[in-house]
Amino acid sequence: MISPASWIVRPIDLSRGYAVSLSTQQLVAIGLILFLTWLNTRGIRLGKLIQNAFTSAKTLSLLALIVLGVFVGRNAGAIAANFGDFWTPRNAVPIQPDLGFLPPMVATSGAVGLFVAFCVAQVGSLFSADAWNNIGFAAGEVKNPRRDVALGMAFGTVLVTLLYVLANLAYLTTLPLAAIQQAPDDRVATATLQVIFGPAGATIMALAIMVSTFGCNNGLVLAGARVYYAMARDGLFFRSTARLSAHRVPAVGLWLQCLWACLLVLPRTRLYDGAGAPLLDAAGAPRYGNLYSNLLDYVVFAVLIFYVLTIAGVFLLRRRRPLAERPYRALGYPLVPALYILVASAILVVLLLYKTSTTWPGLLLVLTGIPIYFLWRGRGAGAADTRAQD
Repeated sequence: MISPASWIVRPIDLSRGYAVSLSTQQLVAIGLILFLTWLNTRGIRLGKLIQNAFTSAKTLSLLALIVLGVFVGRNAGAIAANFGDFWTPRNAVPIQPDLGFLPPMVATSGAVGLFVAFCVAQVGSLFSADAWNNIGFAAGEVKNPRRDVALGMAFGTVLVTLLYVLANLAYLTTLPLAAIQQAPDDRVATATLQVIFGPAGATIMALAIMVSTFGCNNGLVLAGARVYYAMARDGLFFRSTARLSAHRVPAVGLWLQCLWACLLVLPRTRLYDGAGAPLLDAAGAPRYGNLYSNLLDYVVFAVLIFYVLTIAGVFLLRRRRPLAERPYRALGYPLVPALYILVASAILVVLLLYKTSTTWPGLLLVLTGIPIYFLWRGRGAGAADTRAQD
């Protein structure tokens, strides 16, 4: 049985908050990472074929979910309850700050409380759209990167945003707000299909999630190694990752990435209730969560920093290099980029104050990159040698 609590190696506590284990679910995850890494070492054509097939399947599955939720699962009571008083927060849960001197915030406590709740809630939605820039990692293998990379980013962002909004519309037309908030394991899509198809809905959604996960993982594997490849060619990473294999892919970078991803599957979080007491299962054993949600907070906080810096770079380059060739221009410049910097910076501040335990590690990781950058830059001469060999 594939389950997060079907143990091959039972959890070994490392601290009050963390443990390591190997469950059947973790073993399957590691096997999937190994398999997709191997596939991508066989060449970009195979990786591209897999990505196109599973991205298409995932998109079609989402479209089917949207159509079923809006037209088949349509619930007059849910629609009246969810849209009748659309702007009033309901069943709000206090957001407890990690810093003791700050007061808890509730979405119903005024504009400030609603703003804090909005910023904290953006973690999941921002992460769901974070791969919008991954096409840039493989720009060196795109036939016409000056045109296709920009179009791919724009089209991908619009498509993901549209699907995200429509999927939420499907949930709101099918389920009352309380059912959305209390969906088991936050699986709102599964709850939606269970309303439409009954118990079979969970099975259908499980299949869709497997397709989505396979495609998402393949995309991350394919794109991620190209970052190490580019860094190495600039003299900022191990030289071996700048070499292409016989299949013209950065195989060393792929396997290094695979090793790190497999290691990240092993840690678990220990679960506690609001009073700080450990949560126990039916047999009286401690309950464990996965590290995914914590990593999500780390990642979103860190990438927002770089997005703000990237957008600020647009202003800087416009000033320092006004005559530089620009194949495409920032939409709505300067208002839209400035608004993005303002909103993203506000989210960063709120996350740092109210999700301190999971955001300061992300900030620390970013800061440790500064001395590492200067350390590797001193080895930049090796990058020129690599290019000369190519």
